[in-house]
Amino acid sequence: MSSRGRVSALLPDFPWDTIAAVKARAAAHPDGIVDLSVGTPVDPVAPIIRAALNAVAEVPGYPTTHGTPELRAAAVDALKRRYGITGLDPAAVLPVIGTKELIAGLPRLLGLGSGDLVVIPEIAYPTYEVGALLAGTQVLRADGLTRLGPQSPALIYLNSPSNPTGRVLGVEHLRKVVAFARERGAIVASDECYLGLSWDSRPFSILDPEVCDGDHTGLLAVHSLSKTSNLASYRAGFVAGDPELVAELLEVRKHSGMMVPYPIQAAMTAALGDDAHEAKQRERYRARREQLRNALQGAGFRIDHSEAGLYLWSTRGENCRTTLDWLADRGILAAPGDFYGPTSGEHVRIALTASDERIAAAVERLRAN
Repeated sequence: MSSRGRVSALLPDFPWDTIAAVKARAAAHPDGIVDLSVGTPVDPVAPIIRAALNAVAEVPGYPTTHGTPELRAAAVDALKRRYGITGLDPAAVLPVIGTKELIAGLPRLLGLGSGDLVVIPEIAYPTYEVGALLAGTQVLRADGLTRLGPQSPALIYLNSPSNPTGRVLGVEHLRKVVAFARERGAIVASDECYLGLSWDSRPFSILDPEVCDGDHTGLLAVHSLSKTSNLASYRAGFVAGDPELVAELLEVRKHSGMMVPYPIQAAMTAALGDDAHEAKQRERYRARREQLRNALQGAGFRIDHSEAGLYLWSTRGENCRTTLDWLADRGILAAPGDFYGPTSGEHVRIALTASDERIAAAVERLRAN
């Protein structure tokens, strides 16, 4: 390894490794830790999804990389029914082994390299930058097109609703990004994993006809079933959009053996076909959000953005690591804003993904401040 170098040397420290000490501090609380640092589901997988998984558990053969026709049709129907996306060809849907895997590999899968520029949000999920670093591309953090000047990026990442801020990008903003990308020959990859969790503002898909006028050329929308379907452990996601781009991703992934297991595909098909379980989960998060938001504001926090998604982007007007310690003294663990970029050092990301009992414990501790 020493003679060839280590790939890990290209990457920053894994963010969650840096808060081990503060996690131990929070865990020392006499009534236990309330871990709001990671957006991992805690509620059970719906019976209809588990039944679909179990029904095909004995199937021994290899799954197809492209996914079953039933899965791709279910994705098309769900995107139309839930988000108003029309004109999507089932062939332009590709299941992936969790959307983090896709995002981390996308620049390389698209053949980008040292001569290419990847644009990521100024405050961003770390994996966008990781994917660019793994491919050896240049990286620019920018929320506005004016930051790009005359540069012509190869790939632009969007994330609305945002992780971590919960910010929702409006239709006009999205339309400008699409027009700019087409003018400069860029691909737009829109991470829409939180699209089904809107609270105060309606988010739009990059594939929405109001955004792209029904033309999906150069556009990829990334969707996850981890959030409203509680399928994080299943690693169940998909990408959809431009048929030529999806076909290219499919060809590369076939050679790489990047296949979603067949039982997971069956579970995804069931989840995409059933809106009732999704609505039930969304209401769970709505109730938890209201409780936490009120308690945080009562404890002196300001909550910015957070119009949608699974997080409350919160600040006490101090260094985020100081806020992290303050919360840990009350047995609450959050994610520091500096995980997400150099301009977010005064915020913490507080997740809604804890049981009702743990949310109630956090609320009680915050109110006792």
